[in-house]
Amino acid sequence: MSHGLNERLNQLLPKLTSPDVLANHGSGGEIGFWIFDYPPEDEMAVRTFLQEVVLPALARHQPTIRVAAVNLFDLVIGLLEERKLLDKAIEMQRTQGDAKTLESLRRVLKEDRLAERLVAQHDLAELDLLILWNVGAVYPMLRTHTLLSALHAHMKDKPLVMFYPGQYDGYSLRLFSRLKDDHYYRAFRLVA
Repeated sequence: MSHGLNERLNQLLPKLTSPDVLANHGSGGEIGFWIFDYPPEDEMAVRTFLQEVVLPALARHQPTIRVAAVNLFDLVIGLLEERKLLDKAIEMQRTQGDAKTLESLRRVLKEDRLAERLVAQHDLAELDLLILWNVGAVYPMLRTHTLLSALHAHMKDKPLVMFYPGQYDGYSLRLFSRLKDDHYYRAFRLVA
């Protein structure tokens, strides 16, 4: 882990507990979507920091910050298991290949449906903050810019923070710092 990333990680808790993030202040009237981007090779370090430092500290914070941290991979797997499609998808991938499997899964894993599922699993009225993580694990089954767009209608005034293994320059997302996603400019970088 680079020294620069370590400094940025150390800024996470002050930013996540700040009124600017929690009350959506300073966002020019835009919905409070924030992205913490990081080098993809540091995925495990960021994941560990999130699970072992950030989430426990938020749970102990006074005043209380009610937070839900959603592992996007678990969300996708749960949906496939619920629909009894996980074993079929694994078998299809083995026998028919990636392209055919992805084409078939796209019908089930539409981002608007996943947004609805995510909201149904977490009572947003009872949350102060929603965190999305494990984004890289769902590629190419799920496109994060489309999921964020689908969540806009549901989030209202609730801030959302996405941990993103790649680059976000305020205009576009580059997953794994290589794959250019469509332009997405309705989020703010959490830590520069």
